[in-house]
Amino acid sequence: MADRTVMYEVHGTSQEEINLLMALLEIACFNPDSAVIADEAGADRIELCDNADVGGTTPPSSWLTTLRNKVKIPIYVMVRPRGGDFVYSNEECQEMKEAISNLKPFADGFVFGILKHDRTVDVARTSELVKLAAPLPCTFHRAFDETTDLFQALEDVVGCNIRTILASGGVSSAVENCDVLAQLVKQADGRVIVMPGGGVRSTNIEQLKLKTNALVFHSSALIAARGIADVAEIRQMKKILQ
Repeated sequence: MADRTVMYEVHGTSQEEINLLMALLEIACFNPDSAVIADEAGADRIELCDNADVGGTTPPSSWLTTLRNKVKIPIYVMVRPRGGDFVYSNEECQEMKEAISNLKPFADGFVFGILKHDRTVDVARTSELVKLAAPLPCTFHRAFDETTDLFQALEDVVGCNIRTILASGGVSSAVENCDVLAQLVKQADGRVIVMPGGGVRSTNIEQLKLKTNALVFHSSALIAARGIADVAEIRQMKKILQ
């Protein structure tokens, strides 16, 4: 498969130059219809997952094979065997490995996160998944926000060769944690992309961009209760980020 990955290489780039770059928008899609809408509305990337009510789990493989012929933008696939915490048994970790192996021919990247019982990043198990997914890029999802020390967790994730961290900067929303996210972006220094997510909408994405200096943003763009991404909301966020 051709590499359709969307990312910025920013290490060594001045902050002034970074601020001039057009930020990217990833849309969390909890069904195939939302993925098609995200593509048509101008999103830059899709995070495909099932079960929105638990924050996302591994989607059916049939979704991905169907969407390959319907969307042009990269599809990153959530690999999460269940809702709840992010401490997994050996059997669940094996299930995650099998999901990556089975979905790799159709995916452009993967999204996952594994913690230890002490709420630190499980570097060994995360690194195993990254190696299995290679050369596809990987995102460490919002398990990151549940770690005991976000700044140490960032260093741990960098050590796993993760490309992107999806974070709200803590247990509350990205807007409420703007200052923390800004510190994480600064600490990352281009070694990993810090992607704010958690309550990101057209009403606050400009504020987040200005305050955090982030280059990639994550939103479900869900406005109505029907669980489908809103095309107008996606277009408005993209317009603001240009």
